[in-house]
Amino acid sequence: MNYRHIAFSAALVCSAVIPPLAFAGEPKAVVELFTSQGCSSCPAADKVLGELARDPSVLALSLAVDYWDYLGWKDTLALHGHANRERAYAEARGDREVYTPQAVIDGVAHVLGSDKAAIENAIAVARRTAEPLTLPVKITIDDGKVTVQVPDSKDEHNNAEVWLCPVTGKVTVTINRGENNGKTLTYTNVVRRWVKLGDWDGKAQTFSIAVADLANANVALKDIDQVSVLVQSGFATKPGVMLGAATASLH
Repeated sequence: MNYRHIAFSAALVCSAVIPPLAFAGEPKAVVELFTSQGCSSCPAADKVLGELARDPSVLALSLAVDYWDYLGWKDTLALHGHANRERAYAEARGDREVYTPQAVIDGVAHVLGSDKAAIENAIAVARRTAEPLTLPVKITIDDGKVTVQVPDSKDEHNNAEVWLCPVTGKVTVTINRGENNGKTLTYTNVVRRWVKLGDWDGKAQTFSIAVADLANANVALKDIDQVSVLVQSGFATKPGVMLGAATASLH
C-alpha cells in the first residue's frame, strides 16, 4: 500500500520503584507517529521513529491506529482513540488529512512519517513559529507513585490538558496476514493508553497517579517501562501546540 489518505467519520474521543527517581525532561520536539501493522508503507516510518527516539531532545511516540484492520490483520497494538486523535488533529488544522504513516510534530504540523528530513524540517519550523515546549515539566517516581509537576506559565498560554501515557519501549510483532504478511517488525515507544491527569490553567500544579494504576485490562504493568507526559493546549477534541513534555523510565 502506497502513501494514501483516508477520510472517515469517527467519534472522538512493578510495584514501588526504588530508589526515588526524578526527571526534568525538556525535549525540543514531540513526534507522534500514526502507524499501522496493516499498512505496507508504515515499516519505513516505524524505522525512522526508532532513529528519532535515539535523540534525547526528541520525544518520539508510536500511536497505532485500527482503521486498516479490515485489510485482513488486526493491529495488535492499536487503540481506537489514536484514530480519534489523528482525526482531531486534522479537524483542528482544517485540512482533514488522515493517513498512515503520518507524523505530527509538536501538535501543529504533519508530514509523511517515513520522510526523516521532512520531520526534522517540521521540527525546526515549529520551533520558529509556534514556540512549542516552553514549559518545563518534571516527573518524579517514588514510593509506588508517579508525580508530575507543571510550573507557572511565563507566557500567554494558560489553558491546557495534562496527559500521561504508559509506554512500552520496544515491541516486536510477527504479522501473519494482510499487506505486511510474513514480516517481523519492531515498534518503538508504543503508547498503550492515555490517562488524563487534569487541566492546567497557567498556575503551578502537581498531579499524581499510582504506578499500579498505569495498567488496565489491555496492558499489564510488566509491559510498561516508561511514562511520557504531555501538556497540550486546547482540548482532546481540538488539540493544539505542545506546551511541555517529559518522559521517565519506571525501572
